[in-house]
Parts: sequence; C-alpha cells; structure tokens
Amino acid sequence: MAEKTLLKGNIALAQGAIAAGCRYYFGYPITPQNDIPEYLSAELPKIGGTFIQAESELASINMVMGASAAGARVMTSSSGPGISLMQEGMSYMAGSELPALVVNVMRVGPGLGGIAPTQGDYFQATRGGGHGDYFNIVLAPASVQEMFGLAIKAFDLSDKYRNPAMILCDAVLGQMKEPVILEERGAEAPPARPWALTGAKGRKPQFLKTLYLSDGEQEAHNLELKGKYDLLRKEDVLFEGKGLDDSEVVIVAFGTVSRIVKTAIQMAGDEGIRVGLIRPITLFPFPAEVVRRTAKKIRRVLVVEMNTGQMVEDVRLSIEDKVKLRFYGRPGGGIPTPEDVLREIKVTLDEKGF
Repeated sequence: MAEKTLLKGNIALAQGAIAAGCRYYFGYPITPQNDIPEYLSAELPKIGGTFIQAESELASINMVMGASAAGARVMTSSSGPGISLMQEGMSYMAGSELPALVVNVMRVGPGLGGIAPTQGDYFQATRGGGHGDYFNIVLAPASVQEMFGLAIKAFDLSDKYRNPAMILCDAVLGQMKEPVILEERGAEAPPARPWALTGAKGRKPQFLKTLYLSDGEQEAHNLELKGKYDLLRKEDVLFEGKGLDDSEVVIVAFGTVSRIVKTAIQMAGDEGIRVGLIRPITLFPFPAEVVRRTAKKIRRVLVVEMNTGQMVEDVRLSIEDKVKLRFYGRPGGGIPTPEDVLREIKVTLDEKGF
C-alpha cells in the first residue's frame, strides 16, 4: 500500500504543482492562500525553479503571461480581491492561448470581506471574469488528496487546450490537514510547445497576440476559441455521481460543501430517505448533461452552496421547467451543517416546500 503523508491542503496543492513540472511561480501574499507561495519560495530554488514575490497581483499575472509565452510551466495563486486584479491578464492569456495555473483559495467578499470560507467566486471563475468571449478551465477539489491530484490535472488540461486553468477552493480545504498519497509523476517532461517564443533560431519569427484589426479576423479567432471550449465540454467533463438511478432527490454541490452533503445523505439514509449526489469536479466545463439526464429520472433537485446562489444558475439551465428545483445557500462565511442540509432535503421532498 502506498505511503500516506499528512498535509495541509495548500501544501498538497503546491506539491502537486511541482510534481506536474511547474518550475516558475509569481505571486503576491494574501490570506488564506499564503502557505502556497511560502512553500514554493523554499522548494522551487532547490530544484532549479524560480520564485518571485511580485510587487502586486497585476505584476504577478503579467509575469505568468511572459513565462508561459516563453514555454514554461508556470503558476500563481491568490484569494478574492487578488484574483480580481488578475482578470485583465487572464483575458489576455486566454486570447493569446497561453496555458498556466491560477489558484483561487476563496475568501469572503464583496470587497476585502474576510478570510472565512466561501464559494462566492463561482461566477467570476466560470464566466471568465475579464473582458471578451473566453472561459477558464475550472476545477474544484473536495479533499486534500484532490488538491494534490487536480493541480496536476489542471496543468495537463491547460496545456492540452492552451488555455488558463484555475483551481477554485476555499479556506477550509486550504487549511485543513488530511492523509495524502503523493502519486509519482515520473520523469516525463511537459509537452512540447512549438508555439513558444524561444527566439527565431533557424526559423521564421512567430507571434502571440490578442490584437486583431483586419476585417473578420477577430471573429474568426473567437470562433476558434469557441470550438476549443466546445471540445472541452465534450471530452473533459469531470464529476462524481452517487445514487443517480433510484433516489427521491438529488443534491448538486461542489468543494467543501459536498463533504457536508455526504454526511447529510447518510443521515437521510438512516431515516429511509434515498438521496443522490452530483459533485461537479470541473465547474467549467460544467457537467450539464449528467444533471439533465438525472433530473429526467429524479425530478427533485436541491443545490447547496456557500453563497447566495451561483452554481444553481448552471443547474437551472440544465433541467426542465417541471423539475422541482430548490436552493439552499450560506453566504459571507456561513457554513451549512449536515442537519441544515437534512432539513432542506425534507423540505425539497414536501410539495408544500415549492
């Protein structure tokens, strides 16, 4: 049996990035993600990597863009308002088709808010967040093990689609400790990047750009990006599903909340109530098809989030009008308890609750 190591979530994510071949980090401190740059500042130089604490989040995302354009596997991390400051750079990276990992260990907002756990950045993450027609690849871990493994997966998907990828988690996952199996990545190098700007040695110069001024040129580029996002939706949707055939109600939840929901489902089962779970692992692409298929069989759907209702909009777009849809949210640092979720399950089953 593989040996397990007790790790904090933020540290597991940093170790996953190193295992994925990341050798460059640029960032700026903000809680509750500071363990990530602290760890990488010590470990990257040991393996020939580069760590720079930039003067701001604006500077760090542009350093990420430059390193990616030069062909490096590179990442940054931040929380809430820091991620907001990076949005212009992320739009430029998506438009230039540059891969990189951006980690958002969410903190409460709007504004400075606080360091309590939240899922209030769902819209920002899954709708691009910056200007223009683009999406980020967004993955939502629900355990410290997934903080490690999905960091690797995020880099791979980012390279596959030449698009920024984001890990979206919260302070609970960032700060909690759990046993982790540190899977061996092996000696494989990151994939070749023939598009990288490594100097025109023996070849014609090439360009990475986001400015398209010829007639129809920008439209063609945006349609090319759309084709990439459509392929993502077809080939790389990730989710966990349980009890999707014979339950009375299905809950859709991601990240930390999905762990609470699993306890509530066990409590409901003790009372003879059959409850299923859909846990999106990719928030973009969202597992719309599995939600759609499940809602045709189980016509009561409960969405639980730590916000005032964001992922519920994607669920609503995925189901028919005649499906009974209910939302339960705790915003601003509120965390639902299993008892809260069990109560909402019972209300969802009660016709009077709609």
